[in-house]
Amino acid sequence: MTGRRKIRLLVSDVDGTLVTHDKVLTEEAKAAALALRQAGIAFAITSSRPPRGMRMLFEPLALEGPIAGFNGGVYVKPDLSMVRSHLLDPAAAREAVTLMRDAGLDVWVYTPDEWLIHNPDAPHVAREAWIIKFDPKVVQDFSDAHLAQAAKIVGVSDDADRVAACEAKAQAALGDRASAVRSQSYYLDVTHPQANKGAVVTTLSGLLHIPAEEIATIGDMPNDVLMFRQSGFSIAMGNASDAVKAQASAVTDSNEDEGFAKAVHHFILGREGG
Repeated sequence: MTGRRKIRLLVSDVDGTLVTHDKVLTEEAKAAALALRQAGIAFAITSSRPPRGMRMLFEPLALEGPIAGFNGGVYVKPDLSMVRSHLLDPAAAREAVTLMRDAGLDVWVYTPDEWLIHNPDAPHVAREAWIIKFDPKVVQDFSDAHLAQAAKIVGVSDDADRVAACEAKAQAALGDRASAVRSQSYYLDVTHPQANKGAVVTTLSGLLHIPAEEIATIGDMPNDVLMFRQSGFSIAMGNASDAVKAQASAVTDSNEDEGFAKAVHHFILGREGG
């Protein structure tokens, strides 16, 4: 448990953490979010999803504060009105697209309002549309106008080694002009350098006037480690890799075994069960 540590905000990843593999927000997870609110602890979510792709969670979780979509590329209120945005530099966006194509990855471009793709039959397109609850726009090419509004560029492949190799190349080539990190084994996300989960913690700290040491974070993927490092207390999901678990203050059960709800009750609220 967190012992005497004071926690005033919990920031949670969504996929692999807050929801199950089938993208279900369980009754236990909803009850845990309610328990936080009743204890006077704020709750926020962040994800590589676009804000529109998280809106089905806003009402069940009774979210009130900023929501960080695109790993912090776009912050919105629960009514989807804009709070803050960090769009990619157009030259960096074009370079990311080229790198991904050269690596044999399918490429998606997200603007704050649209999801642009080339091939509607490519891997993960249908599932992504089901998850985020809106359809992509098919375009022949990504124009300069598209890339001037790019909040996130995604490289997609079921070849995990190919995605990992492209991640390393993108990090080396783009440097401090962009953040390049895998949000899943098959997704490489390229966003503005301030659009990463570490920056989400510092941004929410400023917006909500809560010191970082009084913020707890919970997640399952390598991109969540960035927010672990910026928060006072961090929790890795049981379904996370050993490398991710090693970076967290504590480890809970998997997202298929109510790991989020258990973490809230045991580590944040300081009691077993629930």
